[in-house]
Amino acid sequence: MTTTTVTTRPRLALTLGDPSGVGPELAMKLLASEENREQAEIYLLASQAEVDFYSAEVGVEVPTSTEPEPGKVTLVGSRLADQPVERGVASVAGGSRVLQDLLECLELFKQGKVDSIMFLPLNKSALHDAGMHEEDELRWFAKELGYDGVTSELNFVPGLTTSRVTSHCAVKEVAERISARSVLDAIRLLHEVVNANGVEKPRLAVCALNPHAGESGQFGREEIDHIAPGVRLAQAEGIDASGPFPSDTVFIAARDGEYDGVVTMYHDQGQIAMKLMGFDQGVTVQGGLPVPIATPAHGTAYGIVGQNKANLGPTQRAFGIAVALGRRTQENRVPAIV
Repeated sequence: MTTTTVTTRPRLALTLGDPSGVGPELAMKLLASEENREQAEIYLLASQAEVDFYSAEVGVEVPTSTEPEPGKVTLVGSRLADQPVERGVASVAGGSRVLQDLLECLELFKQGKVDSIMFLPLNKSALHDAGMHEEDELRWFAKELGYDGVTSELNFVPGLTTSRVTSHCAVKEVAERISARSVLDAIRLLHEVVNANGVEKPRLAVCALNPHAGESGQFGREEIDHIAPGVRLAQAEGIDASGPFPSDTVFIAARDGEYDGVVTMYHDQGQIAMKLMGFDQGVTVQGGLPVPIATPAHGTAYGIVGQNKANLGPTQRAFGIAVALGRRTQENRVPAIV
């Protein structure tokens, strides 16, 4: 069995994301920073030719090496590096590159060689065209890892994190997927990740599903039958969770600092609020998996590819979160998966 030797810095696997989008530009901007390179041992899934091309396009320098070396990015390559890909459009080639690189990242984790993973923006249509059958990348990661535990996308903007009880499913399916256990799972996961990012005692709010939190059952019983019981279960475990609160007001309290995290019932309930609060600073974490995986919470921005206009903010924040979670993985790591 392979085991892990703890080093002084977390080890981070980084992909370019969809090479048709702004991911390569963002990678070069991120890696050009000496301060970033000092925070982690960075293993980049790209070729030297790709680094040379994209760094020249952006106007930066990225020092590289084929072995870990202080101050340099370690190139581990990619099976599909340097393959022709049309820029600025979703394509099978782009989706295939994303899936292949992520598979190689997972393998690095299984072998005990990295502590966390960060991928740059991808396009779900390209992934599905390239052969991904799962509803989203989180479920794909879980399948590839053979993991059947609790998972949830977690979204971050400065000062606030959200988790979801349901995610990429039809709105008509949301109510039937909500149970006291699924609410408890989302609360636990949010508590764990917010705590891992430095909040000793996270204060969590839980959204209602129905208008006015159901108005004592007049507009639905999900709050009474499932959500409130889930909150009580979390409180019994010592988690500072409260609710359910109407979702049209709870984010105002969160914005004003009353809560460190909010548990949402479905995708857009949290995403609309989070993007209004900080669209250019959002980060998504694939929560619950054996390996921390982070990404900026925006798309491939095909329309500005090659123009050196991509905002580094979300990528920089995703990097910081991936490093912090990787450090925690490193401290708690058990023998690697074989």
